[in-house]
Amino acid sequence: MTHPLFIYILFLHIFIIGGLSETAATHHATAHHAAHATAVYCRIASPYPDIDIEIRLTRPEAAEQAVWLEECAVMIGKIEPLKQLSPIAADFKLNFLDEDRWEQLLSGLGVTLKITFFATLLGIVIGVLVAVVRSTWDKAGETMRPGIGRFLLKILNSFCKFYLTIIRGTPVVIQLLLAYYVILINTHDGVLVAILSFGINSGAYVAEIIRGGLMSLDPGQAEAGRSLGLNYIDTMRFIVVPQAFKAILPALGNEFIILLKDTSLITVIGGKELVYAAQAIYGRTYEQMFPLIGIAVVYLVLVLIFSWFQSILERRLRQSDRR
Repeated sequence: MTHPLFIYILFLHIFIIGGLSETAATHHATAHHAAHATAVYCRIASPYPDIDIEIRLTRPEAAEQAVWLEECAVMIGKIEPLKQLSPIAADFKLNFLDEDRWEQLLSGLGVTLKITFFATLLGIVIGVLVAVVRSTWDKAGETMRPGIGRFLLKILNSFCKFYLTIIRGTPVVIQLLLAYYVILINTHDGVLVAILSFGINSGAYVAEIIRGGLMSLDPGQAEAGRSLGLNYIDTMRFIVVPQAFKAILPALGNEFIILLKDTSLITVIGGKELVYAAQAIYGRTYEQMFPLIGIAVVYLVLVLIFSWFQSILERRLRQSDRR
């Protein structure tokens, strides 16, 4: 059975290589023309706009053109005409399915999550240390007896204030560029630079969030811990910090979301995250809408998933309070 595409052939020419002039493509071509032929080209124009076919058949031995045309017909019969896609479906296929371009987004997503995870851990560690120093000085610095302990605490508090002032007073993209091109100039790993830059930046905001939670607690909580024989570290660990964590959880969640979205800035240092993947795609397809909307949807889904986990944690903490 003849394939539908063969029915709609509008133009079929055979170009014979080997000294022969171009001849008409018919099934009744004579054999003496074919005896001098070494190759034949079949060019087909069809009503299918997505199909442009040019077939080259090489036959070292002499054969009739009718046989060649029959081979062309067999090959044409194996060609499936492309389905007509809507413009939106065609753009979607071009940007995500063709050449497996979705894998670039998947790779960029992995880099984004990696940076977010490790930068968050670094930010929490820095934030806790700075918050403890700052809150300790605010609560007991003026009443401490003069000595080496008070002197060291004052030095640490001054350093923490300087750190907070610099980090919160400059844009994160400037910090990222300085880290990559000036401070860590010998390091060409954009992911490592991004983790350090975002972790240090996030630590300043986490520190103030935690300090606000610690300062909001009743001083009697710490005094009760000391009356039970707990030292300062144990009092902070078992009494103060757990209570402060419940109060600062929404603000910490918000900081995590901001950090997740800030990872899109590492494109300026060549980081291969989601924005880099989108730029690589529309650099090939010249279609910006779908790649950019695609990564926006990915960020939105990540934020929704994290917000869902945060709401579950907050609900369980409230239940523990009622018990």
